[in-house]
Formats: sequence, structure tokens, C-alpha cells
Amino acid sequence: MATFKLCISDNSSGKTFQKEIKDNDAKSFIGMNIGESVKGEVFGADGYEFLITGGSDNCGFPMRRGILGIRNHLTLLGGVGLREKQAKGNKKKKTVCGQKIHEKIVQINLKATKAGQKPLPELLGLQENKEAKKEGE
Repeated sequence: MATFKLCISDNSSGKTFQKEIKDNDAKSFIGMNIGESVKGEVFGADGYEFLITGGSDNCGFPMRRGILGIRNHLTLLGGVGLREKQAKGNKKKKTVCGQKIHEKIVQINLKATKAGQKPLPELLGLQENKEAKKEGE
């Protein structure tokens, strides 16, 4: 069965939350593309709506919009899948994943587009530690 790690970006707080989904919840994501909307009820965030912004597969290759198929070798000038800045006119061949979510995708990036009644950490069952120590103390 499929298992996905959701990285959910909350624009109102500026924080990112992670939630792992399995089996029936994960099945609803299979076949969706980058740029599609997802209702939060699928994984327990009632009232929220999310936008799929990307992800990565089991080998760590990033998903890229506009690519059909599971994985492809592309000659890139810039954008998703290319970290270092190339000199003008230089191209680099990189491996990227397609835009469709399938069983080999491990991580899915989501952005909250519509907020619900309750705060996101409460709905996802996450506790914020307000007494956390700063590094070096």
C-alpha cells in the first residue's frame, strides 16, 4: 500500500507541518497532479483546502510540472530540479519526476489555500512546545 509524508505549509503562521498518511487516505492522492486542489477532509483537516505544489519520489528526485511519465532525464536551464546557478547559456542534464502522483512518490508538498475554523496544528494532532529551549542554552 502507498504511504505519503505530507509537508503542509500554513501561510497564516508561516510554519510547515508534517503528517504521514497510509492506505485509504493515501489512495485518494494517487493520480492527482501538481496544481490540483485537495479537500482537507481527506486526511483530517476539516474545513481546509490545499494546493499540491510538488513532492519527491523514493530516490529523492523532485516532481516537476509539465513532465508526463514517472521519471525523465531533462536538459535544464533552471527551475525545479536544478540547484546551482548555471552560467548564461549553459545547460545541465538532470533527473526529475513527472507531475502525477503515483505509488513511488514519498513526499507531497501542500499549501493551505482556504483556512478552516480550527488552527491546523490542532486538527493534525500536533502539539506546539512553547517552553522549547533555544539552541546553545
